[in-house]
Amino acid sequence: MDGAAEIINQAGDHRLIFVCDHASNALPPEYGSLGLPQTEFQRHIAYDIGAAGVARAMAAAFNAPAIIARWSRLLIDLNRGADDPTLVMRISDGAIIPGNAHVDDAEITRRIARYHAPYHQAIAGLIATARVQNIAPVLVSIHSFTPMWKGAARPWHYGILYDRDRRLSDGIFAVMRELPGIVVGDNAPYSGELQGDTMNQHGTQNGLPHVLIEFRQDLVETPEQQREQGRFMARILRRALAETKLAVFEGGFGDE
Repeated sequence: MDGAAEIINQAGDHRLIFVCDHASNALPPEYGSLGLPQTEFQRHIAYDIGAAGVARAMAAAFNAPAIIARWSRLLIDLNRGADDPTLVMRISDGAIIPGNAHVDDAEITRRIARYHAPYHQAIAGLIATARVQNIAPVLVSIHSFTPMWKGAARPWHYGILYDRDRRLSDGIFAVMRELPGIVVGDNAPYSGELQGDTMNQHGTQNGLPHVLIEFRQDLVETPEQQREQGRFMARILRRALAETKLAVFEGGFGDE
């Protein structure tokens, strides 16, 4: 499995570009398991459970391109700026990562050059393709979060995260408020205001509308759930895009 990312629907409709930074729990063979038991790779410290399947389903719903990360966040966190101190984690949620514990600047630089920079170059390449077509693309980042954190249940079903541009996030909130029984986090369970992260780098710094959507992991554990949630969120996104006049795609809220 070569390269930093898989690009799907590369020839698709570039009005939307999906990204999935924490899609994979795989590591390049040369890194082995970073000294961790295989059970750790089934946890959120290795990847965002279910996010890749949701991203694929949403990209398919819009015939839009998507960039799916190939390697685990344990190798390098693609949703961080290259100068972020948490770019290569030595400890994550109580687990010491032996292969990262004594990583030096030269190795971090190597990982940036081989995995981090090419991933972000791939995103920039899709944006450039859209620009050539006179399109200002909308960026949508897909993540997932654990149902529990430090012993406390998280009440949100979804989190809608944003930086300084609230156009799309506000549109999504407006649609989701009409749906009974759904709890949506407003820049929660995390904040989208992280300098140098993927949406800041490619959205805020380019003046492009963007949003980061978090799915609670118990909603997206299985491939069937991922497809169902992807189609569900695609319908919400389609309506929010139309109502905010950021883009209009065929179909309404109730259509597949």
